Amino acid sequence: MLQRIQSIYLLVVFLVSAVLPFVASMWKDAAGTPVYASSELWILLSFMAVALLALVSVFAYGNRKNQFVLNRLNMILNLILLGVFAYRSLNLSGETEVSEKGIGIFLPVISIVFLVLANKAIKKDEDLVKSVDRLR
Repeated sequence: MLQRIQSIYLLVVFLVSAVLPFVASMWKDAAGTPVYASSELWILLSFMAVALLALVSVFAYGNRKNQFVLNRLNMILNLILLGVFAYRSLNLSGETEVSEKGIGIFLPVISIVFLVLANKAIKKDEDLVKSVDRLR
């Protein structure tokens, strides 16, 4: 059901992971040219995996427990991606004018926030179904 709020949150995660990495630069290299997700294969594959997992989770609305687990897996993948970005940004060489960090490094944080909101909504739905089952 696409009208549920967790589906909206998951679609936002999909858009943040599938579209914004091509618009927002991750960092600038020593020559001063911005590095986007399409510049490095592992970044591109990581963001596409996050986007694909979010899209699969949107269409797994029939099984809320499975959707919850997929979202947690997606959070772990985003945390790994964020850790790699933090490690990479701390090890960029050069002066501050040459190696600037871009806003694209924080895209996994936005995804994690919306995944947490989606999991809260899924948990709320699951609790509602359990309470209705108790009344029968």
